Amino acid sequence: MKFVKHWFLLACLLLVFGCKAKAQQFRTHAVTAGETLESVAQQYQVTPEDLLRYNKELQVGAALRPNTILVIPTAGSKPVNSSVNQKVTSDTTDIEKPIGFQSHRVRRKETLYSISRRYEISEERLKRYNPDLYSKSLQKGMMLRIPRYAPGTAPDPEVGETELITYQVQPKETRWSIAHKFKITIDSLEKLNPELPENTSYLASGQELLLPKVAGTDIMLEEPTLYTTFTVPPKQTLYSLSREYGVSREEILRLNPEIVEAGGLKEGMVLRLPEKKVPDIAESEYVYYEVRPKQTQYSLTRQLGIGYADLLEANPEIATGLKAGTVLRIPRAKMTDLEVKNDLVLEPFSLKDSINIQNTPRLLVMLPFRLDRLDLSDGEGTQKRIQQNNALQYSLGLYSGFLVALDSIAELGLSVEVKTMDTQLNTEQVKRVLMTEDLGAYNAILGPLSPESVREVTSQASDLNVPVLAPLPVADEIPFENLFYTFTPEQRLRGHMLQFAKEQVTDQKILIISDQKNQDAEMQILEAFPSASLVELRQEEKNISLDREVLINQLSQEAENWIFVETDDFRIASSVSSILNSANSDTTQIRMLTTHRNKAFENEVISVPHLSNLKFTFPSVTREASSPAFTRRYRRRFGGNPDRYAVRGFDLGMDVLLRLAYDLDIYAVADQIGEVTYSGNKFNYWKESESGYYNTASYILMYEDLQLKELKDP
Repeated sequence: MKFVKHWFLLACLLLVFGCKAKAQQFRTHAVTAGETLESVAQQYQVTPEDLLRYNKELQVGAALRPNTILVIPTAGSKPVNSSVNQKVTSDTTDIEKPIGFQSHRVRRKETLYSISRRYEISEERLKRYNPDLYSKSLQKGMMLRIPRYAPGTAPDPEVGETELITYQVQPKETRWSIAHKFKITIDSLEKLNPELPENTSYLASGQELLLPKVAGTDIMLEEPTLYTTFTVPPKQTLYSLSREYGVSREEILRLNPEIVEAGGLKEGMVLRLPEKKVPDIAESEYVYYEVRPKQTQYSLTRQLGIGYADLLEANPEIATGLKAGTVLRIPRAKMTDLEVKNDLVLEPFSLKDSINIQNTPRLLVMLPFRLDRLDLSDGEGTQKRIQQNNALQYSLGLYSGFLVALDSIAELGLSVEVKTMDTQLNTEQVKRVLMTEDLGAYNAILGPLSPESVREVTSQASDLNVPVLAPLPVADEIPFENLFYTFTPEQRLRGHMLQFAKEQVTDQKILIISDQKNQDAEMQILEAFPSASLVELRQEEKNISLDREVLINQLSQEAENWIFVETDDFRIASSVSSILNSANSDTTQIRMLTTHRNKAFENEVISVPHLSNLKFTFPSVTREASSPAFTRRYRRRFGGNPDRYAVRGFDLGMDVLLRLAYDLDIYAVADQIGEVTYSGNKFNYWKESESGYYNTASYILMYEDLQLKELKDP
């Protein structure tokens, strides 16, 4: 009884964690022709050793390359007079004082460059009045102080900024390839674009970067863009249009401002769009990998799991040696376990090893604890209500695991601010809560549970671009791009199962048993296995069953029989599994599979020994195994073993908090990293439509020796 009460009280706590830290302040300097390490050091009253310490790409005695961006420590020093940077250095004086300030909340994808251009001030002056920007990257939601000047007295922008351009990343481009194109170092590129993540080289197509203009030319490096007109058909969206034409939504809006003026894309609009690039069909056979510094032929082929002959055939230029930054083509057919996103091979890394402890994620948790209907002084009554209410069981289990995740996050040195609110499983209560909360103050929202409440929260959070993570499956598509479907959809699970089966099949005979409600599943299995045979179910009074003799006549004794069973009726699942088990023998081998393991297969009347004998195989969002470390921590805090809801809460909490610790822009993280696995769940988000981000990760599980076993994809 104490356990239930303690558990519930913890679920109702409002958690707030916080800390502050100071860091060394810096400024930057763009190297010009003729400058040396010593001259730059003298200019800023620092030592050459200081420059070498903060600019790892520099080498003692090596000449400085023009356009290299150097990091200059500023504590206790100011740059001295310089003919090259006269206007830049004057920014550190108090000659032009502002007459006041205005506030600016940083929006997603904004950069220091774009903000400085908007308010017509230098980036250095912007940093001066917002000193946190010297040690922190610009983050969505930051409140900046923007100086205002009397007419005619505003200081001139920095000279260096007039030599910078905004460059849009092209498909399959990487940091290395862009740095080489602009003849700068990777370090310079990252210093110019501090919002870029530190632990991955991933760049999204259409992403904008600030880069130095190539010396001696005023033209861009891209090929000239040709434009065409496009008449908007019914139901066309910006997202589908951007994918069709291979251009970002921001670029479409820039070329066609009337879309914003009209409040969105309208049927019949005539738009100006870049001409479609004719796709290279041969290119679809490849994925791409960027060569890292110091990689050798041996280490590269071993990492990619491909023979050197195959690699050389696709990339003849490597015959003379490997060069860092070279983008290699990898035959898609030769892929093994490489993680790929947007046709680029992702470098494996751990979110735990990649967090930025200077980030302080702010999370709003919205779950139905039903405090309005529970009397916490009545322990027996509270326990009874919990046992009778599925939503309450899920909420408490989910939140108890989430609390353990908070403990684990704190041990990593990360500060987190969490506010928990009781939705009471009532959409009207959710609306009342939203009226009192500043949703823009949060980096993400976890919850609520019911589809109606999820829709309400997602709708209100969408205007502020705040991501909402739905803990439970959402059957209906909700038309907002800020929703994260954390449960892998049924259709995605079915696709994973069919792909797994196709890669495993050799000479097996495929049969299908399905009821009337699962004809779609039957058709998809037939598409995957055109030679599959159907086994009909028969109606017996009020029951639907399988004719054993008909089944026996269709089974093969030469090859193993793989039988897909597709039903939502536990009576059919129980009857069919019993009959299949009785027909399974040394001479007639049967394996039972399904593309959707729903509650029908979890009913207590289903015989686990039968499922084990049939090696029942299915796709799953979760696996039953949980890490010993989590179980021990859970026991210490709550005095009992975690259930599957608690495992889910721990994994979901760890994932969202680690993503926010990596980068407070959780949308960017979804684009940049691949699959991440935790205790019993894994997550890999992919944006497929206007309705948001879908988790595409899943397991293939099989019953064997009365236990569930995870099967690895080939």
